[in-house]
Amino acid sequence: MRTTLAAVATCATGRRVRPGDLPPDALRRPRCEVLALLGVADPDDACDRWWDGAASATAVHTFPGVLSGLLALRLQGTAVGAVTVQDPDRVRWLLPEALAELLEVVITRQDAPPKPAPDGLHLALTRLDVTPRRAIFVGDSPGDMTAARAAGVIALAAAWGWHPPAALREAGADHLLPDPTSHLPPIDSA
Repeated sequence: MRTTLAAVATCATGRRVRPGDLPPDALRRPRCEVLALLGVADPDDACDRWWDGAASATAVHTFPGVLSGLLALRLQGTAVGAVTVQDPDRVRWLLPEALAELLEVVITRQDAPPKPAPDGLHLALTRLDVTPRRAIFVGDSPGDMTAARAAGVIALAAAWGWHPPAALREAGADHLLPDPTSHLPPIDSA
């Protein structure tokens, strides 16, 4: 219940609200009263829009090795971002906090046409000030591979996702990453 309240407040306010931000007696108060205390302008509307989705979502965890890999990239000065087909309200509570903190830019379907169009990747590259030939895009779907190729970036397929490696290769993957701890190929340094 506390996690669901925090997720709904996050979606409604546009800022991350954690279960620890709730008042100590949150579970003894009506949910709309708690949401109002958290700064939600229209708690009834917020519950109508996000309650069911937030309540049914299980805790989201990253694959082992993803956070440490992204942190290593950031520590060496590599720009890191995400391009997703999710909408921004869902992304705010869907991304684990530790992952969200490592991302310098997050492009959603409201920022640019969704993948397989390359527009979101182009926007991310612009915001990160990175040229396509110095970029890698890791994705787990054929649409991700198509978008990466169309954007002119190296397409790395997360072979541990939902799609079989053959489908990812057929869609244009330059390399397959067998698991989240796989090492990335070198990028053109010129």
